[in-house]
Amino acid sequence: MILRELGIFVLAFAAFASAVAAYLAAFHGEAPLKEILSTAFAAVIGLYIGRYVERRLING
Repeated sequence: MILRELGIFVLAFAAFASAVAAYLAAFHGEAPLKEILSTAFAAVIGLYIGRYVERRLING
């Protein structure tokens, strides 16, 4: 269970980081590492909050 959650965290972080990096490079011409990592981290936190809320609503 913990390994599954760790895998989800790593894959989600990598996906968000690559998407943010691609966006910044395409539209702003540069991709600072600090912005990429902070935005990806915030997105993953939002993902986990959404999963928590979904589980709470399903289980009542």
